[in-house]
Amino acid sequence: MTHATGAPCWMDLLTSDTARAREFYGRVFGWTGEEASPEFGGYFMFTIDGAPVAGCMPVQPGMDLADVWGVYLTSADATGTLAAAASLGATTRLEPMPVADLGVQALLDDPSGARIGIWQPGTFAGFGPIGTGRPGTPAWFQLHATDYPGSVHFYRDAFGWSPQVMSDTDDFRLAALLDGQAGAPEQPVAGIMDANAHLPAGDGARWEIYVSVDDADKTLATAAELGGTIVREAADTPFGRFGDVRDPMGAVFNVIGRIG
Repeated sequence: MTHATGAPCWMDLLTSDTARAREFYGRVFGWTGEEASPEFGGYFMFTIDGAPVAGCMPVQPGMDLADVWGVYLTSADATGTLAAAASLGATTRLEPMPVADLGVQALLDDPSGARIGIWQPGTFAGFGPIGTGRPGTPAWFQLHATDYPGSVHFYRDAFGWSPQVMSDTDDFRLAALLDGQAGAPEQPVAGIMDANAHLPAGDGARWEIYVSVDDADKTLATAAELGGTIVREAADTPFGRFGDVRDPMGAVFNVIGRIG
């Protein structure tokens, strides 16, 4: 599986309780937590039917982040992409670092403060196609932007996006990245939304993950039973039935289910 330049290719969870995360996401999405790797600080993968779908990492001493989902965008040159991002006002969190022969990782805060990762594939390209609707797989990735025009320009110039305007009204502004996966027709896989009217007071820009499920209401109920918090009840949209959840440790994610 090869993702287009700038397209999301991986997501991982930084958590204060990996054991509870294994149980929670296993029950909510049907994911299997694989063996943790001591050489990579206890990092492990979640899989579904044997295919990698996400990563999980315990919070390490000295980290100024905790309990958050992260998103990685594909780059053929992590060093070059990070340099371009820095020249456009991004702040480097992690310089490009080889991860065995799997690829090269880097982390940054974009100019609005949203954390985003860079992944230069080696032997590991990331997860499979986005937006297939298969339960437990990535459905969408979205930057909730506090500076919409600035963010559109940043991801265009730093990551090579060719943003397609999906909506441009005062109520809903969204620009999307299209990715033709495995020779399939291009479809939207990630977006930048003007979130100023939607973010709670004091919240900053952030990337969020969206996972496909069979039944959004049932998934939210399961998450709540397991100690999660429903941030937004499921509601029908033109794109599916959406709901937002905070896991028991505090990391927020979104689900997309079928309507009806």
